[in-house]
Amino acid sequence: MKILSRAQALKFRSLLKCGKIDPSSCKFSSSFSNGSPPEMYGKVKVNSFVDDASHSQDNALKSEGMRKTVHDVCRVLDTYPWGAALEDALNTFDEMPQPELVVGVIRRLKDVRVALHYFRWVERKTKQLHSPEAYNALLMLMARTRNLEYLEQILEEMSMAGFGPSNNTCIEMVASFVKSRKLREAFGVIETMRKFKFRPAYSAYTTLIGALSAAHEADPMLTLLRQMQEIGYEVTVHLFTTLICVFAREGRVDAALSLLDEMKSNSFNADLVLYNVCIDCFGKVGKVDMAWKFFHELKSQGLVPDDVTFTSMIGVLCKAERVDEAVELFEELDSNKSVPCVYAYNTMIMGYGSVGKFNEAYSLLERQKRKGCIPSVIAYNCILTCLGRKGKVEEALRILEAMKMDAAPNLTSYNILIDMLCKAGELEAALKVQDSMKEAGLFPNIITVNIMIDRLCKAQRLDEACSIFLGLDHKVCTPDSVTFCSLIDGLGRHGKVNDAYMLYEKMLDSGQTPNAVVYTSLIRNFFKCGRKEDGHKIYKEMMHRGCSPDLMLLNNYMDCVFKAGEIEKGRALFEEIKAQGLTPDVRSYSILIHGLVKGGFSKDTYKLFYEMKEQGLHLDTRAYNIVIDGFCKSGKVNKAYQLLEEMKTKGLQPTVVTYGSVIDGLAKIDRLDEAYMLFEEAKSKAVDLNVVVYSSLIDGFGKVGRIDEAYLILEELMQKGLTPNTYTWNCLLDALVKAEEIDEALVCFQNMKNLKCPPNEVTYSIMVNGLCKDLQGLETF
Repeated sequence: MKILSRAQALKFRSLLKCGKIDPSSCKFSSSFSNGSPPEMYGKVKVNSFVDDASHSQDNALKSEGMRKTVHDVCRVLDTYPWGAALEDALNTFDEMPQPELVVGVIRRLKDVRVALHYFRWVERKTKQLHSPEAYNALLMLMARTRNLEYLEQILEEMSMAGFGPSNNTCIEMVASFVKSRKLREAFGVIETMRKFKFRPAYSAYTTLIGALSAAHEADPMLTLLRQMQEIGYEVTVHLFTTLICVFAREGRVDAALSLLDEMKSNSFNADLVLYNVCIDCFGKVGKVDMAWKFFHELKSQGLVPDDVTFTSMIGVLCKAERVDEAVELFEELDSNKSVPCVYAYNTMIMGYGSVGKFNEAYSLLERQKRKGCIPSVIAYNCILTCLGRKGKVEEALRILEAMKMDAAPNLTSYNILIDMLCKAGELEAALKVQDSMKEAGLFPNIITVNIMIDRLCKAQRLDEACSIFLGLDHKVCTPDSVTFCSLIDGLGRHGKVNDAYMLYEKMLDSGQTPNAVVYTSLIRNFFKCGRKEDGHKIYKEMMHRGCSPDLMLLNNYMDCVFKAGEIEKGRALFEEIKAQGLTPDVRSYSILIHGLVKGGFSKDTYKLFYEMKEQGLHLDTRAYNIVIDGFCKSGKVNKAYQLLEEMKTKGLQPTVVTYGSVIDGLAKIDRLDEAYMLFEEAKSKAVDLNVVVYSSLIDGFGKVGRIDEAYLILEELMQKGLTPNTYTWNCLLDALVKAEEIDEALVCFQNMKNLKCPPNEVTYSIMVNGLCKDLQGLETF
């Protein structure tokens, strides 16, 4: 017996050394639970070792066999398309598919459709429902592949089976879409789970709310918060703070305050972090008094404002140009501190600079020094930034030299100055600053390069811009999407579209991913050069590469298409905006209406105008001008006149285009007295009327035989220093001919030529038609 025990022990130790047994799986106490008598203790103990060792070895072999089967099944699924042949291949496996096998296979697959085919085949084969683990594995595959095609179907089955997604599965599904910035899909996952009464994991909610916060999507965040409350999750102060912050930053003050009141009513105590967030967020959207209210309220709640509180409030006041109040608050903070709060000093320096009080800003630098705190490069950069905004180039150059006594200028300092000089058109000076940067041991970074290339392109110095680009050492300074975008646009705007496209290809070769801005530039410039087919190809290529168009791109593309005369294509692009999940804005509608009016479809203006109103869009001056023009051209002059008055009540100033459209519309339907009154109103408001407006009145008066008024308008036009164009003269000539004042028409015709205004076919047609009635005049002509 001892020899046998020894042999078995050695075998067991051998198995342990080979790693074929997990010692923790050996249940040494099992011998005491089988009801054996005490005298059998020794024998049972030996047998338990033998049985456990054998069992563990069997498990290891079984596990290895399962891995091999999983591998073989996956190989079959990856090799053949789903069909009878593939099912036959699966049937060659001897074993009935076990839950472990199904889970293992689904975890290895990369295609949801293939996995679902296999999933259904197993159901038919075993005539049994799948395990919760199998369903969760399928959901995890959907998360990995970001394919939600069958999500609702699978969740419905799980609901009917009486189990749901695990917390880990739920979290992974949401996190997967959040990581790929597909927040709408992540939101859809939670909504679908709620549809079937499942309880999404707490972390899934907080992860998505955090991502939506970064994307400034307030409404979906609020929906999720309400769901959490409905489910019974504890909503923390931090979550309320996150939502309040987003609503406040969007300027939705009522919603933010409502959440704040709700939080307080739930016995949550607002902490200093929340108050600081409220001060900062409300202040940034211009709600300065509201920010002040929070500042005083936190004191009344027994909280002590910290440096962040003071600095945020100072920044809010400075941004609103309420510098005196900011100074008072700054002095309150500074008087109670032995060591200056550098952040507050920098904020106050920026505040002084933003209103042009540079002497006060300089005095704060000196105060810092007296308190033993050397001003940082950030403080000087604040001053340089403000000097740049005010265009004080010489003073900025002086400050750059002065700051070297306290802090070495960094790349940002030089970049601010280079940008300032470029905007002022002093490109040579900017290049010299770039050289001095190198002398200081700093080398231009990509921001410097981007500034130079952008400004040189805008100054039409393309050769120099290209030279900088070609001279880049890609190991030290790698061009980014901004670099390529600036140069592609610069080349395109100057008609070098082939070079722009070659640079686009170089961008692709360098591993950069062109964004919607690059494609917008290429499309616009190809159309501008009359190469509309190439413009269409660029759009198709963009879609093929998986770059989603944004609203700016689609608006520009639609504008180009309408200007190229492709009316139906323009209509289709407007619908494409909606198909892409975007919402048409005022510019979208303006482009559509303008394009349709130019294409002879002005009757559509009415419908589109009211569609804009229903969408809650606020028209700007350009939009009003386009809509008014559309109404005038479709004969709805009264509606156009009404919109002109509406503009004024909304504080928008009608332009020469606005007045011109309505005056022309009134003149065409012989409401000349109203047209003339509007003409006088425009002049009284110092609107700079052009030849087009004068011509509309000349044409209107002329057509009803009021020749004298037409002459007076022409005289006023010329006294103003404007030159009548061919259309102006044609309007007057037509009126004179119809009034049978042929001699006067001949005089006007001669004046037209004397003023170097070339007659066109219409001019000669008018004159010939009139002179045919007067053979003597025709002979003279």
